[in-house]
Amino acid sequence: MSRLIVVSNRVSMPTPDSAQGGLAVALQAALRESGGLWFGWSGREVEKFNGSVSFDEVDGVRSAVVDLEPQDVEEYYNGFANRTLWPLFHYRVDIAKYDRTFNAGYQRVNRRFVEPLHVMIEPDDIIWINDYHLIPMGMLLRERAVKNRIGFFLHTPWPPTRLLVSLPHHEQLIRSMFHYDVIGFQTAEWLESFHHYCEHELGASIKGDYIHLDGMMVRAVICPIGIDYRDFVDGIGSPEAQSIADRVRRSLRQLTMIIGVDRLDYSKGLEERLKSFEHLLHQHDDLHRAVVLIQVAPPSRGEVEQYQKVREKLNELAGRINGEFAEVDWTPIRYVNRGYARAELTALYRAARVGLVTPLRDGMNLVAKEYIAAQDPEDPGVLVLSRFAGAAAQMSEALLVNPYSPEEVADALHMGLKMPLGERKRRFNALLQGIKKQDVHWWRAKFVDLIQNSEVVRP
Repeated sequence: MSRLIVVSNRVSMPTPDSAQGGLAVALQAALRESGGLWFGWSGREVEKFNGSVSFDEVDGVRSAVVDLEPQDVEEYYNGFANRTLWPLFHYRVDIAKYDRTFNAGYQRVNRRFVEPLHVMIEPDDIIWINDYHLIPMGMLLRERAVKNRIGFFLHTPWPPTRLLVSLPHHEQLIRSMFHYDVIGFQTAEWLESFHHYCEHELGASIKGDYIHLDGMMVRAVICPIGIDYRDFVDGIGSPEAQSIADRVRRSLRQLTMIIGVDRLDYSKGLEERLKSFEHLLHQHDDLHRAVVLIQVAPPSRGEVEQYQKVREKLNELAGRINGEFAEVDWTPIRYVNRGYARAELTALYRAARVGLVTPLRDGMNLVAKEYIAAQDPEDPGVLVLSRFAGAAAQMSEALLVNPYSPEEVADALHMGLKMPLGERKRRFNALLQGIKKQDVHWWRAKFVDLIQNSEVVRP
């Protein structure tokens, strides 16, 4: 079996005292099986970058990490990755920041990653590079005569050509992707957008899965990520889950719960979500003192100004809505700025009659799948899902909504709250079948197989 080298911006090693996401668990399993290596940034900053690598092994998973300088973090991570590419890839060209120093830092850090990595690569290794932070890495490895199979998976959306061309030097960035053997996307929409750019901006030709350009060829495929269903469900009976479930039941009394769980990010549509819930309360007096929205939104990327503005706006909006509708014994919105361990989240999901997942744009959104996986089969809740989440392509039995329309979201919430048990079960069973079939282990095995077995043509 070939050794697998996983490359990502950050390395997620197994630890006994912290929750691991399904993606980390699946990749760790693959690394154990192949004797592989996980490479990336340590998360630490040093005064002067020296290229030194720190190696570790935990529970059979080997890692290799490098430290970055503060300037690297500001320009590469806070800058080009999170102020330029992240908003652009989520269709927010209006807030994307185009700064030459950001791009210079992005290219510099990708080269800094490649310098120690390329000497660790053995002839039969398979290299799997993840996400928008590391787009040029395949090309940089080829420049160092790395001939191994290299795949790239994009976890975010891919923007339409009319938006992507607003990025300075966009052609240079996208041409670098033709040095991969396989590029994976979450949905047909993102793949079609990539095809459109390659054809209309680069003059490439497309034949089946393969895109041909100037003697190069790359295979571009749809490979939607899933959750670790079995591991996720096993957490339902844990002491942590039971503890928070008991607390929620006591606090809810007779209230019906709607749950939203999102990282604090402008792409998640949190402001629009609260306004939709406000519209529901305006339209249905019978829901007053009968329903509560619990919105869990742990902070992220606090160094980026746009995220600070999102937090301030949500604090103000939740306070205003609660001020308008609250009674002495009822607060309609419980807005929580902290994260929960996975076992605790399963209990919150299971207690909620409606899961409200309404991003304005999302590559996949695994919360939608986690919510369904956590439900009681005998009394399942209802998923209200943005049609602009990648998950919508696989989850048509959810109540699909336009998150920009408060009326549409409010109508779906009302439908979900009032939906008869028989219809809830029918929708739940259909959704659960897809989640089980295409879980994170299916995704990982399929993508690694694509890297291994795709046709290769290089100049």
